[in-house]
Amino acid sequence: MRNMIVASTSTIHDSGYLQYILKDLLAAFKENNITNLLFIPYARPGGITHDDYTQKVHHVLQPYDIKVTGIHTIENKEEALMQATAIFTGGGNTFQLVKTLHELELMTPLRQAIFSGAFYLGTSAGSNICGLNMRTTNDMPVVQPASFKTTGVLGYNINPHYLDPVDGSTHMGETREQRIKEFHLYNTIPVVGLREGSYLRVKNDQEILHGPHTARVFLKDQEPLEVKTGYNFAQLV
Repeated sequence: MRNMIVASTSTIHDSGYLQYILKDLLAAFKENNITNLLFIPYARPGGITHDDYTQKVHHVLQPYDIKVTGIHTIENKEEALMQATAIFTGGGNTFQLVKTLHELELMTPLRQAIFSGAFYLGTSAGSNICGLNMRTTNDMPVVQPASFKTTGVLGYNINPHYLDPVDGSTHMGETREQRIKEFHLYNTIPVVGLREGSYLRVKNDQEILHGPHTARVFLKDQEPLEVKTGYNFAQLV
């Protein structure tokens, strides 16, 4: 059983932290009688401390009587994951996040917790680790993980913050689409490009696109597909 929100980002333009998904997030908490959230702060956006990152989440959810605990403060982290009713992995640098999860031997327990029914929220880097590996992240390799393997709770990779080419731009570097096509020279895994404000709502075998934008789906040796809100990504695999 999976119960997840897999979001491109935590913050969209002209909106506060988690605000654009807050209604659906609180509905999931209410539906599942969730009052405690285990937060994984290891992606550390901009080098923020684990404590400060956890406090940022606490500030948003405190008015709704949701207690937030940073996993970094708990001695037995594997046990904390297995006992959690809700888990949130925040965005930041995916290399840093994956390195830490492997070092602490938490990648597999996190996968097990999700399949055991814990509600999971991922944003950006926290969404990257839902795929089969992290090779479609946009982040700089600031550290070297022991493995690029991630949880595999989705049967494809996510490319958060997906950007379309801008007409008239003088940028001469590769587009996001070109980068993903490079990935498909060596890999067969489908890739879902999630635009800002879009997210997947996963319930059991349903993986439904939500938000105001279409998503772009990349399959090896095929032209990319644009899929609308309501599309079920489970059919990719």
